[in-house]
Amino acid sequence: MVRGACSAGRDVTTRRQTPDTEGLGPAPLLVIAGLSGDSGKTLVSLGLSLAIRRAGLPVRTFKKGPDYIDAAWLTWASGHPARNLDTYLMGFERAAWSFSRHASSTGLNIVEGNRGLYDGLDSQGTHSTAALAKTLGAPVILVLNATKVTRTAAAYVLGCQRLDAEVRIAGVVLNCVSGARHERVLRGAIESTCEVPVVGVLPRAGADALLPARHLGLVTPEEHPRIEELRASVLALVEGRLDLEKILAIARTAGHGPRAEADGQQTPVHHPRATKIGYLRDSAFTFYYPENLEALEEGGTTLAPVSPLSAAALPPDLDALYIGGGFPETHGAALAANAPFLRAIAAAAESGLPIYAECGGLMLLARAILWNGKSYPMAGVLPFRVEVCPSPQGHGYVRLSVDQPNPFYPVGLTIKGHEFHYSKILPDAGPAHTVCAVERGTGCYEGRDGVVTGNVWASYTHVHALGTPEWAEGLLAAARRFSDLKVKRSP
Repeated sequence: MVRGACSAGRDVTTRRQTPDTEGLGPAPLLVIAGLSGDSGKTLVSLGLSLAIRRAGLPVRTFKKGPDYIDAAWLTWASGHPARNLDTYLMGFERAAWSFSRHASSTGLNIVEGNRGLYDGLDSQGTHSTAALAKTLGAPVILVLNATKVTRTAAAYVLGCQRLDAEVRIAGVVLNCVSGARHERVLRGAIESTCEVPVVGVLPRAGADALLPARHLGLVTPEEHPRIEELRASVLALVEGRLDLEKILAIARTAGHGPRAEADGQQTPVHHPRATKIGYLRDSAFTFYYPENLEALEEGGTTLAPVSPLSAAALPPDLDALYIGGGFPETHGAALAANAPFLRAIAAAAESGLPIYAECGGLMLLARAILWNGKSYPMAGVLPFRVEVCPSPQGHGYVRLSVDQPNPFYPVGLTIKGHEFHYSKILPDAGPAHTVCAVERGTGCYEGRDGVVTGNVWASYTHVHALGTPEWAEGLLAAARRFSDLKVKRSP
């Protein structure tokens, strides 16, 4: 960290939670962090990505934590798939490996943090953005919402510096600045007290108008009404207000960078007969980690995307179906109107097709979705209705213990995942058969998750393939079993 007035006195440090990352080569890298959620991290990350790309340098983006929507926006801004780095779900070594595998050695790598810099699972900040920054050897750019504050902003920065001396606060971006005088006082207080440069100043520009929000967070890029206009608007907002030269210089001081491989990574096993797995993908269903789809392909399957909003049937010769999360409730009328597709889903489940559904997928498989006083009929594979509520019904990390036989996971497995859902299962049908005990989180019912009927799995828990490699193994194995059964049945 920068020494001076900010480093005087006793440092209060968190436990060391990072793996040994010595030997990594340099890569231009920044962690964009904040003091809390809604500080402006996403806006700064998007603006910086677009500005650096316009300057002719490649950009790779990453999102700390389990997040689909911010990652989708980072993908849009960088032009490359954003990767989630979650040390709870995948561990420190695999998070570092994922960064190393996908980082650019010549351009700029941006990791957008989540919540506050030191916010983690507990009072020690376990699995926080700060812990990830230390793992990657990354300098931190702190985004500070300056609404109704002046010199106290320096105290915020000073506290972040003092809390853990191993976290290097290398620059500050001031957000929601009301004018030149406000900027002058803020800049002077921070730079003189903390000896950290202010590398960006953004006005109170109405970020909500640029990136409109709703339940679960921002509107997705697929649903933004003026996506091309947005690019120009974000670039206009940051032009001349982010010091790209200083920011790039800070990024080039990162301590670690890409390496070719890391311990603990499994070589995909290819099977002699390929399978075909469909997955639902359109503006209603967008919540897929790239690694999940890649793990299926690396396991020897062919992926077949299909839109439940427009397709009349499933692709032919499927051996399994994967339904991720999304916003089926906002597309309820359109999904319900596509009755032929819903009947095809129900018929496929009846025929024994392995179906793995997460959150929004569970809602699609239900009898109906209730939202804003309306009921939308769905596929009816599961024996209950779901209701979308005004507040979250489950939010945060999940730990499941598989305690009943099922088509996808071995009994005894512990699954780490996450959930964020406003919907809940209505009790009018009674509890469905579940195969997992919830050790952390909410799940489908009190203490239970993983609804199973036949070869169908539906849960509120999302998993990441790097953290739960058994997920891809289980889905691929179920697809092969179904494929073998089709061969036996054929004349």
